Amino acid sequence: MAEYKHKEVERKWQRYWADNKIFEANVDHNKPKFYVLDMFPYPSGAGLHVGHPLGYIASDIVSRFKRNKGYNVLHPMGFDAFGLPAEQYAIQTGQHPALTTAENIKRYKDQLQGIGLSYDWDKEVRTCDPKYYKWTQWIFSQLFSCWYNYDSNKAESIETLIAAFEKKGNKKINAACDDDTPIFDAAYWNRLSEAGKAKLLLKYRLTYPADALVNWCPALGTVLANDEVKDGFSERGGHPVERKKMRQWMMRITAYADRLVGNLNKLDWSASMKDMQTNWIGKSYGCELDFEVYDKDIALTCFTTRPDTIFGVTYMVLAPEHELVRELTTEEHREEVEAYVQKAINRSERERMSEIKTVSGVFTGSFVINPFTNEKVPLWIADYVLAGYGTGVVMAVPSSDDRDFRFATYYGLPVKRVIAGTEDLKDPTEIKHGKMINSGFITGMDSSEAVHATIDYAEKEGFGTAKVNYRIRDAVFSRQRYWGEPVPVYFTEDGIPRLLPESELPLELPPIDEYLPTKSGEPPLGRAKKWLYKGKYAYELTTMPGWAGSSWYFLRYMDASNDREFVSKEAAEYWNSVDLYIGGTEHATGHLLYSRFWNLFLYDRGYVTHEEPFQKLVNQGMIQGRSNIAYKLKDEHKFISAGLKKKYDVMELHVDVNIVHNDILDVEAFKKWMPDYKDAEFELEDGKFRCDFAIEKMSKRWYNVVNPDDVIEKYGADTLRMYEMFLGPIELSKPWNTHGIDGVAKFLRRLWALFYDADGKSLVNAGKPKAEEYKALHKTIQKVEMDIENLSFNTSVSEFMICVNALTQLNCHKKEILEKLLIVLSPFAPHIAEELWQSLGHEESIIHAEYPEFDESYIKEDEYEFPVMVNGKMRTKIKFALDKSPGEIENEVLENDVIKKWLDGKSPKKVIVVPKKIVNVVV
Repeated sequence: MAEYKHKEVERKWQRYWADNKIFEANVDHNKPKFYVLDMFPYPSGAGLHVGHPLGYIASDIVSRFKRNKGYNVLHPMGFDAFGLPAEQYAIQTGQHPALTTAENIKRYKDQLQGIGLSYDWDKEVRTCDPKYYKWTQWIFSQLFSCWYNYDSNKAESIETLIAAFEKKGNKKINAACDDDTPIFDAAYWNRLSEAGKAKLLLKYRLTYPADALVNWCPALGTVLANDEVKDGFSERGGHPVERKKMRQWMMRITAYADRLVGNLNKLDWSASMKDMQTNWIGKSYGCELDFEVYDKDIALTCFTTRPDTIFGVTYMVLAPEHELVRELTTEEHREEVEAYVQKAINRSERERMSEIKTVSGVFTGSFVINPFTNEKVPLWIADYVLAGYGTGVVMAVPSSDDRDFRFATYYGLPVKRVIAGTEDLKDPTEIKHGKMINSGFITGMDSSEAVHATIDYAEKEGFGTAKVNYRIRDAVFSRQRYWGEPVPVYFTEDGIPRLLPESELPLELPPIDEYLPTKSGEPPLGRAKKWLYKGKYAYELTTMPGWAGSSWYFLRYMDASNDREFVSKEAAEYWNSVDLYIGGTEHATGHLLYSRFWNLFLYDRGYVTHEEPFQKLVNQGMIQGRSNIAYKLKDEHKFISAGLKKKYDVMELHVDVNIVHNDILDVEAFKKWMPDYKDAEFELEDGKFRCDFAIEKMSKRWYNVVNPDDVIEKYGADTLRMYEMFLGPIELSKPWNTHGIDGVAKFLRRLWALFYDADGKSLVNAGKPKAEEYKALHKTIQKVEMDIENLSFNTSVSEFMICVNALTQLNCHKKEILEKLLIVLSPFAPHIAEELWQSLGHEESIIHAEYPEFDESYIKEDEYEFPVMVNGKMRTKIKFALDKSPGEIENEVLENDVIKKWLDGKSPKKVIVVPKKIVNVVV
C-alpha cells in the first residue's frame, strides 16, 4: 500500500477483532488479572460527541498495554439504559421506551466500535434487560431480608433478628433501625399478630417503605434524587421541583455510614473525591440535648458537636420541615411562618447547604429553656437547618458559629461571648476554640475539656447523651415513573409488603396505554390492566431509581451470561475489585456511594470477597467546546470578518463549528446551513471570512458539538485516539481544538513512511540497528511504559513523535527497531499498528505480542558535550568521555585551538570543571 488509507485499514481490523473475539476475557488462573472499567453511559438519542470518548480511549490504552504485559484483562462495556429521557420521549410520541433505548444503544455501539475500543462485547449488560434486572430485583430482595447488626458490624439475615426477639426482645439489640422503634421484651413480641411482627420488622430491614420528604417534580411526574435537582429545578428539562412527603421505598445506607467513611483510606482515589464523600456522609461526634419548650409539655432535642458553647446559646432554630413547626407557632406569627415554610421547603437541601451568605428566617413566637442556664431563648425557623441532619433542631451560638453570627446580627439577636480572646473582636467567630469564659462551671476549661465535661453533666442530669451523628440520610429508592425496574413486592390485605419468591423473578414491566400517572395520581404502573399478584394482590406501583442497576453492574460483567446467580463465586474471587475505574466527578455522591454500599452488603452476605468495588478511581476532565462566533451588522443582512468588527455596530451569532476550519468560515456552507442569510453580504479580510472563538460547554445550543464519526471519517480513529490524548492530562478539562489534529495525522503518515516508499514497496530490512537507533527506541519504551502506568498519555504522544522523527532522520528501516516500536504504539493507535505488524509477517494480532523490555544500557550516555566558558562567556563546546577525570578535561580544554585564541597567550588563574555541566576558564 503506497499510502496509509485509514478507512480501509480500520474497517479491516475492527472486523478481525470482532470475528475472532480478540478481547474475550474469561477466568484464567494461569495469568494475573486486570479489571479496567469505564462508567457505562446512558444511551441518549444524541449519541457521542468528541468529549465522551476521552475516558474510554484512556482506559483502552491501559487495557491494551496490560494485555501486552501478560495480564488477563477484563474490559467490558454496557448501558445504563433506564432513564427519564426515553420515558419523556414515550410520553410525547407513544413509542415504547424499550424501542427508543434499543435504537440509541445501536448507535452508541457503532460509534464505540468505530473508535477501535477493545471491549469484550460478549459481556455487555443493559440495565433494562429483564435478564439483568432479575438480579437487581434479587439484590433488593436480599436487602429486604436483612438487618444491620452493629455488634458484628455487618448485615445479617432477618431470621437471626426474629430469633433474638423471640428469646429476649430487643433491649440488647444494637441495630440500625428507625428512631421511633419501641423497646420491648420477648413476651410482647410473641403476643404480636403476624401483621404486627411484619410491621415492626420494617423498622429494621435494610430496605423499607416510609413517609419521606422528597424532591417531587410535577412536570416529570416523579421523585428526583438530590443530585438531580439544581437551584430548585430539575437538571433534566429545568422543571420546578417541590419538597413534599410521599410514601417511598428507602435504602438504609446510614447503617454503612461509618464503614463508607473508614474504607476511603484503603482506596487509591483523589483527595478531592474522598473529601466529597466524607463531607456528604458527614460523620461528627457530639451529643443530643433536650430543650423544654416554655409553657408546653414538649421537649426539642438538638444534636451539637460543640456542647462546650452551651452558655452562649441565644436562640434556637427549627428546620422548616420539622413536624412541630405548626404546633409551636403562635397565632400572632402563623401567617408569616407558613409563608416562609412554603418557600423554604421547595428549595433543595443541596442549595440550602451551599448558600452560606444569604440570611433568612422567621420567629415562631415560642421560647425554649436552656437546660444548663434555665434561661428562656426564642425559637426561630431558618432554612439553613435541615430536617434530615441530626434532629432538625439547632442550638444557635452566634459567638462561635459563622452562620449563627450572621443570622443574629441581621435579626438583632444577642451575642454572648464564651471563648477567651473574643471579647473585643467585631466578629467573635474568628476564634472558635480556647479557654471558656462566661460559662458557669466550665469557665476556665479548655474547649476540648469542656466538651467532655458538659456531656458528662448532661448525661448525669438526664437531659443529654453522647452521640455520633451523620449528615447522610437513608436513600429514597422509589420513582413515580414507568421506565425503571419494577420493585418485586406485592401487598396483602393488611397492607404489609411481601417479597415475590426468587423463582418468580424477574417481575417484568407490564404494557400500559400511556406513560403518564393515572388520573387519581398513581404512578404509570397503575394503568396496567389486571396486573395483580396471583390475580388479587396489588404490586408496588413505583419503580426503582436510576442508580439501582448501576450499583452492581461491575459485578455482572464478571459473569454476564450466568442465569443461575448474579455472579459465580469463582468469577467474583478471580476478577475481584476493579483495578482502574474511569469516570466523571459528577457521580461522587450518587453512583459511587450507592455502589460502595451495595458491594459492602454483598460482601457481608458472602456473595463477593472484596469490600470495596473500585480500587483505583480516576476522574477524567471535560473536553469543552470551542465555539465559533460570526459578527453581523445589527440592522442589515451583512456579516463582518472578526478582524474588522471594531469599525461597526455588530451583534454576535454562533455558527456551526463543522463549517469552520482554523477559524475560517466556509461562507457557502454557512448560507446552506442558515438559508435566511443566503443573500447576505460578507465583508472579508485577505479574501477570507474569519470568526472569533469562545470556550464553552459542548452543547447543541452553541453549535459547537463535534461528532467523533466526522473526525474519524476525515482523519481516522487512530488520529482521534492520539489527538484526544495529546490535548492534555486526562484529569484536566480542556477545549476541543482541531488546529493540532493535522499534526497527529501527519505523524501517522511519517510512521507509515518508515515501512513503505512512495510506490508502496517495503523498506523494512533485517540489518543490525545502530546505537542511535536503539537509543531512540528504548527511550520511547521507557517513557511510554512510565506514562501509561501514571496515566500521563499526552506526553507519550509527544514521545512517539520525537522517536519517529529521530528514526526518519537516521533513515532507519530496521525490522528489530520498527517491530518493537509498533508494540509500544499499538495501545494508542491499534489499527495502523496491526496493519504494519501484519506486514512484518506476523499472523497473530499484535495484542498477543509481549511488551518490549527496556534496556538502560542503550540510553546510557558515554560522553557529554561541555559548554566551555572563558571568564563566564561561552566560547565553544567540546565532547568528553564521561569517565574522564577533571584534570584530563582541563588539559584538553587548554590545548583546544578556540580556547587558546581567547586566552591570547595568558595563563589561566584557574579552570573550574563541573561534571556533566560546564567548564569555566578564569583568566
